[in-house]
Amino acid sequence: MNLAVIPARSGSSRLKNKNILNFHGKPMIAWTIEAAVKSKIFDYIFVSTDKKKIASIAVKYGAQVPFLRDKKLSDNFTTVHDVTYDAVVKLEKKFKLNFTNIFQLMPNCPLRNHNDIKDFYNFFLKSRSKFLISSTKFHFSNPWWSFYIDKKKNIQKIFPKFYKKKSQDLKEAFSPTGSIWEAKKKNFMITKSFYSPGFKFKELNWRSAVDIDTQTDFEIAKGIKL
Repeated sequence: MNLAVIPARSGSSRLKNKNILNFHGKPMIAWTIEAAVKSKIFDYIFVSTDKKKIASIAVKYGAQVPFLRDKKLSDNFTTVHDVTYDAVVKLEKKFKLNFTNIFQLMPNCPLRNHNDIKDFYNFFLKSRSKFLISSTKFHFSNPWWSFYIDKKKNIQKIFPKFYKKKSQDLKEAFSPTGSIWEAKKKNFMITKSFYSPGFKFKELNWRSAVDIDTQTDFEIAKGIKL
């Protein structure tokens, strides 16, 4: 059995109510639920949320929300790995289910579609992965030339040894995206993390990898033609 967990808490700190913001005519979370349904690879699509309003929207678009998330898992410190682990434990116990593969689909990645999910799943099976995480290449900036500002307001190089190299001489860099994560349940329940020994990346195109966390992200994503 394949389980899709869509984590959607109400308390987003950087973009208020981001999971249900109107995105091209539908609540943002609806795009992820509909992609999961249309992929036809899931036996159970579960939205983990602490808010009845989000639960109601999720059910309307085809997900199941048989219970709300505990408050202790709805703060700014709980990881999505913890949320997914909790979902597996409770669903299997409550409904006597036995999942084989666990997917985590973040609702703030609305441009990933059903074909992306199917391709990801097929790659997971063919590559015999235990843990697989979607990623994308850095396109608009060079991470090797990044800086940070320290407590004394001094600008510091993050990777000093790469600063004088030409961009064409630097290795391609990849960033994980919350679009699609997958794991074998038996392995995930041991490590409680998708970033476990032997995890692999599956590259997505930049569009499918769009990850919305801020107002700027949201405005950019809205400008992408569907």
